[in-house]
Amino acid sequence: MMDRRDFIGAAAAVAGGSFLSPILDPPPSRLRTLGLQLYTVRTALERDFEGTLARVARIGYREVEFAGYFGHTPAQVRAALAANHLTSPGNHVDMQAISNGGWSRILDDTKAVGHEYVVVAWTPEELRRTLDDWRRIGDLYNRGATQARAAGLAFAYHNHSYEFEPMQGQIPYDVLLEATDPSLVKLEMDLYWITRGGKDPLDYFARYPGRIPLVHVKDMTTDRRMVDVGAGAIDWHRILARHAQAGIRHYFVEHDEPSDPFVSIANSYRYLRRLRV
Repeated sequence: MMDRRDFIGAAAAVAGGSFLSPILDPPPSRLRTLGLQLYTVRTALERDFEGTLARVARIGYREVEFAGYFGHTPAQVRAALAANHLTSPGNHVDMQAISNGGWSRILDDTKAVGHEYVVVAWTPEELRRTLDDWRRIGDLYNRGATQARAAGLAFAYHNHSYEFEPMQGQIPYDVLLEATDPSLVKLEMDLYWITRGGKDPLDYFARYPGRIPLVHVKDMTTDRRMVDVGAGAIDWHRILARHAQAGIRHYFVEHDEPSDPFVSIANSYRYLRRLRV
């Protein structure tokens, strides 16, 4: 199976009502709007773009996050979303477009589809070997985020677990966040990867309140396997009950390698719809 970086690159080559969290946490209630990161159903999406969006909507999802358009123009993507009563707050993109001349086109396409956020999904290993590399990445993200803001968009960074592996006595994720302007660079926290990296999301909610408008919701067993939400060991009530502090507005279910993607996303949806936070 291709990894996320290859997937986004391949898709880009081919292509050439949100949940608004109040300032204060309300009494426990169910999440009203759930989203899906479409990487989970990428194989089906590539085979049948419109039909896959329809199946996602029938399960109950009202938001989706893209990681490539599979040969569809922004206008076609927007029409397919509207036909299925879906919105798409975010779009995963390749960070290297910021410096290789492709950023303006990505911003134009992102805006044309109707996304609110442009999300850098991956930092290539060869670009992140030292802490100074991470500081340079922070400068790059500030630059890309400044251009995004000028285009009327927001910029966010999606983590994996490698950001939490100690380097020279420091945590690269912390170095990156210190190097970026919090008013420009928001966070899409992947709650599986940060947990797998040995860190507690609530520590970052407290340290960076309001900076985490998007999260990926995916579960992990005690032996660190990725599973459907609710089938693992992550305490979702504990984490999601702090949504107001973090600033979370959008919740995207994801499973990188499900045995049956549609069964997986239905299982996760049912679990989260019952959860009260």
